[in-house]
Amino acid sequence: MPITNEQKEFAAYVVDLMQSIGPVYSKRMFGGFGVFLDGMMFGLIMINTLYLKVDEENLKEFDELGLKPFTYKKKGQEMKLSYYQAPEEAMESMEIMRAWGNRSFGAALRTEARKSRIGNKGKNLENRDTLTL
Repeated sequence: MPITNEQKEFAAYVVDLMQSIGPVYSKRMFGGFGVFLDGMMFGLIMINTLYLKVDEENLKEFDELGLKPFTYKKKGQEMKLSYYQAPEEAMESMEIMRAWGNRSFGAALRTEARKSRIGNKGKNLENRDTLTL
Protein backbone atom coordinates (compact mmCIF):
# COMPACT_ATOMS: atom_id res chain seq x y z
CA MET A 1 0.00 0.00 0.00
CA PRO A 2 1.55 3.32 -1.04
CA ILE A 3 2.24 6.02 1.51
CA THR A 4 0.18 9.17 0.98
CA ASN A 5 1.52 12.72 1.04
CA GLU A 6 -0.52 13.29 4.21
CA GLN A 7 1.28 10.38 5.90
CA LYS A 8 4.68 11.69 4.76
CA GLU A 9 3.83 15.15 6.12
CA PHE A 10 2.73 13.67 9.46
CA ALA A 11 5.98 11.69 9.73
CA ALA A 12 7.96 14.87 8.98
CA TYR A 13 5.95 16.70 11.67
CA VAL A 14 6.75 13.98 14.23
CA VAL A 15 10.46 14.09 13.36
CA ASP A 16 10.50 17.89 13.73
CA LEU A 17 8.59 17.66 17.03
CA MET A 18 11.20 15.24 18.41
CA GLN A 19 14.37 17.08 17.38
CA SER A 20 14.95 18.28 20.95
CA ILE A 21 15.65 14.62 21.85
CA GLY A 22 18.42 14.34 19.28
CA PRO A 23 18.83 13.64 15.55
CA VAL A 24 15.55 11.71 15.23
CA TYR A 25 14.64 10.38 11.79
CA SER A 26 11.97 8.19 10.23
CA LYS A 27 12.16 5.25 7.84
CA ARG A 28 9.36 3.68 5.86
CA MET A 29 8.39 0.27 7.15
CA PHE A 30 5.32 -1.93 7.67
CA GLY A 31 3.12 0.39 5.61
CA GLY A 32 4.02 3.26 7.94
CA PHE A 33 7.19 4.69 9.45
CA GLY A 34 9.61 3.71 12.17
CA VAL A 35 10.98 6.56 14.31
CA PHE A 36 14.67 6.20 15.17
CA LEU A 37 17.42 7.80 17.23
CA ASP A 38 20.99 6.50 17.03
CA GLY A 39 19.78 3.54 14.98
CA MET A 40 17.31 2.49 17.68
CA MET A 41 13.60 2.38 16.84
CA PHE A 42 11.50 3.90 19.62
CA GLY A 43 8.42 5.04 17.74
CA LEU A 44 6.03 3.76 15.11
CA ILE A 45 3.77 5.84 12.89
CA MET A 46 0.73 4.12 11.42
CA ILE A 47 -2.23 5.87 9.80
CA ASN A 48 -1.15 9.28 11.12
CA THR A 49 -0.88 8.06 14.70
CA LEU A 50 2.37 8.02 16.66
CA TYR A 51 3.00 5.04 18.92
CA LEU A 52 5.87 5.10 21.42
CA LYS A 53 7.90 2.16 22.76
CA VAL A 54 6.88 0.82 26.16
CA ASP A 55 8.34 -1.66 28.61
CA GLU A 56 7.62 -2.58 32.22
CA GLU A 57 9.16 0.71 33.44
CA ASN A 58 7.01 3.15 31.45
CA LEU A 59 3.87 1.15 30.55
CA LYS A 60 1.97 2.37 33.63
CA GLU A 61 2.18 6.00 32.43
CA PHE A 62 0.46 5.06 29.16
CA ASP A 63 -2.15 2.88 30.89
CA GLU A 64 -3.01 5.63 33.40
CA LEU A 65 -3.89 7.94 30.51
CA GLY A 66 -5.95 5.25 28.78
CA LEU A 67 -3.63 5.20 25.77
CA LYS A 68 -4.04 2.22 23.45
CA PRO A 69 -1.41 -0.17 22.08
CA PHE A 70 -0.69 -0.64 18.41
CA THR A 71 -2.46 -3.79 17.25
CA TYR A 72 -2.77 -5.65 13.97
CA LYS A 73 -4.41 -8.84 12.70
CA LYS A 74 -2.34 -11.93 11.93
CA LYS A 75 -4.08 -15.14 10.88
CA GLY A 76 -7.31 -13.91 12.43
CA GLN A 77 -5.67 -13.13 15.78
CA GLU A 78 -5.18 -9.63 17.17
CA MET A 79 -1.49 -9.04 17.85
CA LYS A 80 -0.26 -6.29 20.18
CA LEU A 81 3.15 -4.64 19.92
CA SER A 82 4.96 -2.87 22.75
CA TYR A 83 4.14 0.52 21.23
CA TYR A 84 1.36 2.70 22.67
CA GLN A 85 -0.32 5.84 21.36
CA ALA A 86 1.49 9.05 22.20
CA PRO A 87 -0.50 11.41 24.45
CA GLU A 88 -2.35 14.14 22.56
CA GLU A 89 -0.64 16.85 24.66
CA ALA A 90 2.77 15.52 23.59
CA MET A 91 1.75 15.82 19.94
CA GLU A 92 1.30 19.56 20.44
CA SER A 93 4.36 20.43 22.52
CA MET A 94 8.04 19.86 21.83
CA GLU A 95 8.79 20.09 25.56
CA ILE A 96 6.20 17.48 26.53
CA MET A 97 7.20 15.26 23.61
CA ARG A 98 10.84 15.43 24.73
CA ALA A 99 9.91 13.82 28.06
CA TRP A 100 7.73 11.10 26.50
CA GLY A 101 10.20 10.46 23.68
CA ASN A 102 13.14 10.16 26.07
CA ARG A 103 11.27 7.63 28.22
CA SER A 104 10.35 5.62 25.13
CA PHE A 105 13.92 5.74 23.84
CA GLY A 106 14.98 4.45 27.27
CA ALA A 107 12.47 1.60 26.91
CA ALA A 108 13.97 0.73 23.51
CA LEU A 109 17.49 0.72 24.99
CA ARG A 110 16.43 -1.48 27.90
CA THR A 111 14.66 -3.90 25.55
CA GLU A 112 17.74 -4.15 23.33
CA ALA A 113 20.01 -4.70 26.35
CA ARG A 114 17.68 -7.44 27.61
CA LYS A 115 17.71 -9.14 24.18
CA SER A 116 21.52 -9.00 24.15
CA ARG A 117 21.76 -10.58 27.60
CA ILE A 118 19.33 -13.35 26.63
CA GLY A 119 21.23 -13.95 23.39
CA ASN A 120 24.51 -14.35 25.29
CA LYS A 121 23.20 -16.92 27.79
CA GLY A 122 24.82 -20.29 27.38
CA LYS A 123 27.55 -19.05 25.07
CA ASN A 124 31.18 -19.86 25.72
CA LEU A 125 32.47 -17.23 28.13
CA GLU A 126 36.13 -18.39 28.21
CA ASN A 127 37.44 -15.52 26.09
CA ARG A 128 35.53 -12.77 27.84
CA ASP A 129 37.18 -10.28 30.14
CA THR A 130 36.31 -10.88 33.76
CA LEU A 131 35.93 -8.41 36.54
CA THR A 132 37.61 -9.25 39.80
CA LEU A 133 36.97 -7.36 42.97
